[in-house]
Amino acid sequence: METTKTRNMIEEKYKWKIEKIYKDSVAFDEDFNKLKDLIPHLQGYSGKLGDAKKLLEFEELNEKASRIAEKLYVYAHQKSDEDTANTEFQVLKNRIDSFMAELGSATAYFTPEILELPEGTIDRLLKEEPKLKLYSFQLEQILKMKPHILTKSEEELLAAVSDCLEAPENIFNMLSNADMKFPNIKDENGAEVELTEVKYSNFIKSRNRRVREEAFKTLFGTYSNYKNTFAASLGASIKNFVFASRIRHYNSSMEASLSPNDIPTKVYENVLNTIDENLKNSLHRYVKVKKNLLKVDEMHMYDLYVPLVEITKEHISFEDAVEIVKEGLKPLGEEYLKIFQEGIQEGWIDVFENKGKRGGAYSFGAYDTMPYVLLNYNYELNDVSTLAHEMGHSIHSYYSRENQPFIYAGYSLFCAEVASTTNECLLINHLINTEKDKNKKLYLINQQLEQIRTTVFRQVMFAQFEKITHESFENGNPLSGDDFCKIWHELNVKYFGPEMKVDEEIDMEWARIPHFYSDFYVYQYATGYSAANSFCSMILSGKEDAVEKYKQFLKSGGSDFPIEVLKKGGVDMTTPKPLLDTIDTFNKLLDMLEQ
Repeated sequence: METTKTRNMIEEKYKWKIEKIYKDSVAFDEDFNKLKDLIPHLQGYSGKLGDAKKLLEFEELNEKASRIAEKLYVYAHQKSDEDTANTEFQVLKNRIDSFMAELGSATAYFTPEILELPEGTIDRLLKEEPKLKLYSFQLEQILKMKPHILTKSEEELLAAVSDCLEAPENIFNMLSNADMKFPNIKDENGAEVELTEVKYSNFIKSRNRRVREEAFKTLFGTYSNYKNTFAASLGASIKNFVFASRIRHYNSSMEASLSPNDIPTKVYENVLNTIDENLKNSLHRYVKVKKNLLKVDEMHMYDLYVPLVEITKEHISFEDAVEIVKEGLKPLGEEYLKIFQEGIQEGWIDVFENKGKRGGAYSFGAYDTMPYVLLNYNYELNDVSTLAHEMGHSIHSYYSRENQPFIYAGYSLFCAEVASTTNECLLINHLINTEKDKNKKLYLINQQLEQIRTTVFRQVMFAQFEKITHESFENGNPLSGDDFCKIWHELNVKYFGPEMKVDEEIDMEWARIPHFYSDFYVYQYATGYSAANSFCSMILSGKEDAVEKYKQFLKSGGSDFPIEVLKKGGVDMTTPKPLLDTIDTFNKLLDMLEQ
């Protein structure tokens, strides 16, 4: 049996160069002590921000402290991720984590104090001190929140109960992750196996229909035993969102959630309406085509995830993966590929699994470090896609840090998944167009259809559920477990259309979705995918200056509100066009599948 390698068995060329940040813990400690010494100086500006010179001094000192803190944070976390059993780096990580809270509270006076300044003060200060001009967008963002900020004592009271307000999510996590146990089911070989959430995601894709059905009925049957508890925790969570939006003088909880990023509620409404109008010709048709290809008399909810074709697993070396991704990203031009290659050669990426290494994949770094990538590369096609995705994030960060000052180098959540998904779209397009093997081509087309189904249609159905449930509570109509189930059932019937037998077990699925505890979050999966798909279409169609505009988006960071940043790149999310483009892509793939 092949055992997992230890860290020191991995070749150096496959490890990220974290030592470029600090060569060892001694260098880390030097910076840590420097940062500690800055805390009293930062606190010293409290009550003095109405003076232009003092405000500038605070901004500059805060940047200095934040940049050191970021580097410390990245180093400690990523050294710890290399081997989670290494106690030396666990200690560093815990030290910087608790210190970040201290740093946060040392500067917590900043926003309330800016908001308490008399009307017109900021304009006067910007005129008095030209160097403050750099911070004008940051200050504008803060002043926009003024109507929604409470008195100092009210804010303190809310901060004090914030822990209690997180109780519903904690209860959900405990119930679904720790306390709930699923019965055994019989696998493909007839052997008894314990069902878990992780195993479920494999069983629901099983070629054996009995296994899929049994896993489906067992999982949701177990959830339904706790229907009232899940309904109580989700209901309490929604009540908290409604309470917070009212106390902060918003018209609705949706507005409260979208407003900080300056996203109009019509963007949300647009997304729901556009999908609504296109269900019949896209998702309903997909169900019909899938039903025919699976050759089943009735299409059930547990038939949705099964792949249409099986392909033999390929063994793709990491070096080959790099070449495949570079081929796929060629349309982005020489400069982009040069940065990609630099990332490979300069040590951005930690490639292979080793004992104790954190699982999954991510892109993470600071303004003054490389935009590092953690992978657990396993030689499969999916890993090639992950490489393209994470490097999309990292090159977005690279462009952003090269072109923006520190204060605007981070980008919003609304934009975060766009660059990574654009890379994935370009890659899968390249793979589909160059594949000669009919079976493999079918497999790739199905992969992309499933990605759009789950990232766009499914998440918009979730978003619709959120809108219905929040509005119900806002209108004074709380919902029971049965109410949640009824809403969920009707949405599934509407989304999947007449060819789908909507099994009653699916009615409990709402109870499984952790994102419902972060209100109005999921629609961003659909908007992010649509924006990426639009960029991809413009780039591939050779539209004039499409690549330059896309790079303009990558370079913008957080220098403007997310809707404006995307507009600069040529994608307007206030119109239905990006989503319509995605539905068009979906329909074209369906045509290919049918042929």
